[in-house]
Amino acid sequence: MAKPFPISPKHPERICWGCDRYCPTSALACGNGADRTMHPAEMIGDDWYLHGDWGLELVDITAKVIDPSATHVKV
Repeated sequence: MAKPFPISPKHPERICWGCDRYCPTSALACGNGADRTMHPAEMIGDDWYLHGDWGLELVDITAKVIDPSATHVKV
């Protein structure tokens, strides 16, 4: 996919996840327009990316806090 794929979107039910367009559910631009493709978190759960090989490169940013006034990363 050309756009980054969000791991945990705030409202996945509002978007079709079938292609790179990420269309709102009220304006589907591809396919037959009958239904939207659900986000994996809606089908599998919030830990969906831990099961299987999704081909995503996950970056752990939870352990790092960047201080804008500092020149280094605090760990």
